[in-house]
Amino acid sequence: MKLDFIDVDHLSIAATNMRGKGKDPDVSDLLPSVRSRGVLVPLLVRPNCAEGRFEIVAGRRRFTAVNAVAREGGAVKPIPCAILDEGDDADALEASMLENLARVRPDEVSQWEAFVALVKTGRSVDEVADTFGFEPSAVKRILALGNLLPRIRTLYRGGQIDVNTVRHLTLASKSQQKAWLALFDDESAYCPTGHQLKAWLFGGTAIAVTHALFDVEAFKGGIVADLFGDDRFFADSDAFWTAQMGAIEVRKADYLKAGWSDVIIMERGQWFRSWDHAHAGKRKGGRVYVEVRESGEVIFHEGYVTAKEATRLCSGGSGEADAVAEKPSRPEVSGPLNAYIDLHRHAAVRADLLAHTDVALRAMAAHVIAGADLWRVDVETQRAPKEEIAESVETCLAETAFDTKRRAVLAVLGFDEDAPTITGKGCHRPPFAPLFARLMELPDPVVLEIVAIVMGETLAAGSEAVEMIGLHIDTDMHRHWKADAAFFDQLRDREVLLAIVGEVAGAEVAAANAREKGKALKAIISDCLTGTNGRAKSEPWVPQWMAFPPTAYTSRGGVGSVKAAARVAFDLSASIVPLTEVSSGPETDEPPLAA
Repeated sequence: MKLDFIDVDHLSIAATNMRGKGKDPDVSDLLPSVRSRGVLVPLLVRPNCAEGRFEIVAGRRRFTAVNAVAREGGAVKPIPCAILDEGDDADALEASMLENLARVRPDEVSQWEAFVALVKTGRSVDEVADTFGFEPSAVKRILALGNLLPRIRTLYRGGQIDVNTVRHLTLASKSQQKAWLALFDDESAYCPTGHQLKAWLFGGTAIAVTHALFDVEAFKGGIVADLFGDDRFFADSDAFWTAQMGAIEVRKADYLKAGWSDVIIMERGQWFRSWDHAHAGKRKGGRVYVEVRESGEVIFHEGYVTAKEATRLCSGGSGEADAVAEKPSRPEVSGPLNAYIDLHRHAAVRADLLAHTDVALRAMAAHVIAGADLWRVDVETQRAPKEEIAESVETCLAETAFDTKRRAVLAVLGFDEDAPTITGKGCHRPPFAPLFARLMELPDPVVLEIVAIVMGETLAAGSEAVEMIGLHIDTDMHRHWKADAAFFDQLRDREVLLAIVGEVAGAEVAAANAREKGKALKAIISDCLTGTNGRAKSEPWVPQWMAFPPTAYTSRGGVGSVKAAARVAFDLSASIVPLTEVSSGPETDEPPLAA
C-alpha cells in the first residue's frame, strides 16, 4: 500500500465498496469540514483497469462530499488516497467493511452482501468474524439473511419490518415467504408479525427440537433453524408427534419393565394436577403419569396415585396406608408455640427489611410473579368483544413494543420464551424461592425493567390506574396508535363523525358535509389521515377519548375513559392530605422515611 494524491475525475466507486449501491449517502455532517479544509483522512482505493484511474474501496461519503463542493463551485484539490495492491477483491472488501464499521455501522443487509462476497472469495465464517470483531454466531445470523427473498431483505433494510419478524421469516420456506408478502401487500388482510408470525408459519405452536425424546439426527422430517441458528423447530408437527409418541411408548415399556404398576399417558394438553394425587412408591402401587404438552415438552411424574386411592389405601390398612394410619408422634412444639415463633420471626424480618429496600423491591416482584401467600395478582386478559378489535390491539405498535421487551425479560428469568406472560396465573405460577434468588442476582436497572413489565401485565384496562399513570408519565398516543379498519368499523355516531371531520379537515369541510351519511364522513376522515384522494394530509391525530386526559365529543356521556379520568380528578381533589404536605409533618426526632 502507498499514499498519493489523486484528482477527483480519476476516481470512481468500486463494486466492492460496502456502501457502493443505492443513492448518494447523506454528507451534511461532512460538508462544512470538506469545504474549509478538504479531505483529511485518505480514501482507500485500488487501480482500475483504465490507465491512471482508481476505484474507491472505502470513503464514498468523503468522495460524495468533495463532488458536492465541486457542484457548488468551490475549489477542489487532489484527494489523499491509500492505494491497495491490484487484484485482491477480498482485501478490498475487508478494507471497505473495516472502514465503514469504524464509522457509521451499515445495516445488516449491507453486511450480508459484503459477508457473502467475502465467503465467495474463500473466507471462512471464523475468519470473517475474527477480522471484524464479530462473534461467529453473529456472522452466521447475518449470512442467514440469504434465506430470505430479495423483497423481504429490501423491506428490512428500509425499516418496514422489524428484526423479530425477519428472524421468524428465516424459518419460512420460499413459498411461505411469498404467501407472507401477499398478506403484507394486502391492506385488507391481517399480516402476522413478530412472535405471531411463528404460530402462522407452523400452523399453531412451534415445537422446539430440544423437546424431542427421540434421536433428532435420525428424524426423517424437516427441521428449520431461525436467524440466529440457535433455535431449531420441527417443520412438520404431525411427523414430530408420530416420533414423539413412539418414544413415549418406549419409555413406558421401560418403566413397566422396571416394576412400576402402570404408566398413564395423559391426553395431549392435559395438565397433571399434583394436588389431586398423592405420592406412592413403586412397591406401594405408585404409577408414572406422562404429561404431554402442546409445546412438545414431555414430563414424567413418577410415583403417584389418585387422592381417592390414597384415602382408600389409608382406610384399608395395607402398604403405604399403614404408614399413613399410624398414630402420629407428638410434635416438638404446640400450635400456639408455632404461631409465637412465626409471628416473632415475621416481625423481625419486616423490621430489618426497612433498611434493605433493594431486597424489598425484588421480594415484591417475586411475590407478584409467583402469587405467593397473601398476594393475589391477576393478569389483564385484554378481552375484546369482537375479533377485529382483538386483532387490532394484538398487532398495534404499543403491544409489539411491550411484547418485545417482555420476551427479553422471559429470557433473563429463564422462563419459556413462548410463555404469554411473566406474571404467573392459576396453576402455572413459578416457585417463589428460585425466582427471588434469580432477582437477587440481577442489578437494580434490570429488576426495574422486570417490574415495569409485570406492572404492565397486571394493569387493568379502563382503570383509574391507567388514567393516573398515563397522566403522570405524559403518554402521547400519537406515538403508539393510528386509525385502522377496526376503529372505523366501530365509529358509527354521526355527531361524533362530524366533530372528527372538523378536527382533521376543518370546520368548513364539516359544515359542507353536514348532511352526508356516516360512510362518506368516514371516507373523508380516512382521506385526511392518509393524504389521499386529493385531500391534504392532516397532522398526526388521535380521538379525544384516547388522549391523556380524555374528553368527550358530545354531552351525552357514556365514554369509559372520560368517566375514569373524572374519578381520578375527584379523588385527587378530595384527598384528605394534600400530596405536597406529606413530607412536612410535625417536628420529630425520628429520621425521615427515605433514610
